[in-house]
Amino acid sequence: MSGVKTLNSVRVWLCDAEGPRLSSGRDATDIIGDAYGAEVDVIALPTARLTDDFFDLRTRLAGEFVQKFVNYGAALAIIGDISAHVAASTALRDFVYESNRGRHLWFVDDLEALAARL
Repeated sequence: MSGVKTLNSVRVWLCDAEGPRLSSGRDATDIIGDAYGAEVDVIALPTARLTDDFFDLRTRLAGEFVQKFVNYGAALAIIGDISAHVAASTALRDFVYESNRGRHLWFVDDLEALAARL
């Protein structure tokens, strides 16, 4: 079940790993809406909720999805192992690298890695 967890004094909305796969910008807006009233700083989304299209940058789904979070001022952390996707795509590898250098989107292996980042 989704809910709030505090990691290093930062309020994080943890999305449930179970649930429908997210495949559109509208799905991103729904997640943001779910977390809105909780006054969180970061939304943590398990990779299990994302379709393979998210990791195929040619589909533009990742860009559309992430842009919704940026527009609403919400940071997004994608939680889970994406090494197979990264190994298959130089563009995705570069996207992950650049995202992890920024403030709006991070790819981390687990909650411990997110806590260390915060």
